[in-house]
Amino acid sequence: MDDDLEARIRSGKALSESMGGFRVTGWDAERKAARGAFTVRPEYCHTNGTIAQGGFITAWLDAAMAHAVLHDTDHKQTVFSLEIKVSFYEKVGPGEGWVEGRIVRRGKRVAFLEGALYNAQGKLAAEATSTGILADI
Repeated sequence: MDDDLEARIRSGKALSESMGGFRVTGWDAERKAARGAFTVRPEYCHTNGTIAQGGFITAWLDAAMAHAVLHDTDHKQTVFSLEIKVSFYEKVGPGEGWVEGRIVRRGKRVAFLEGALYNAQGKLAAEATSTGILADI
């Protein structure tokens, strides 16, 4: 593995790039909610490049929920998903999207999370709930 790729993997930049430039755009401490944005690229889509594959949608939701934990713990803990349930409501096609992940409850070892994803038209396109185990960074 070349040094540049290894450094990009360690920094998280490679993962962010592979997720359509996923980035955190806001944190609401009172609601314990992290907001993120991303670009749905045509290569993430099936049906002639028009509908995002569900795994990408799940990854964006999962990332937002994880960032809620990171921000709520001042980057002292992360979360590893034990289960995720996703409901798909609207088409997510190429373009800009945004997502919000929120902590419902965080204990000493387990977190209960929820997320909402909005498509380029601003419609609620998918929601998720997740249970995760907390880990110190």
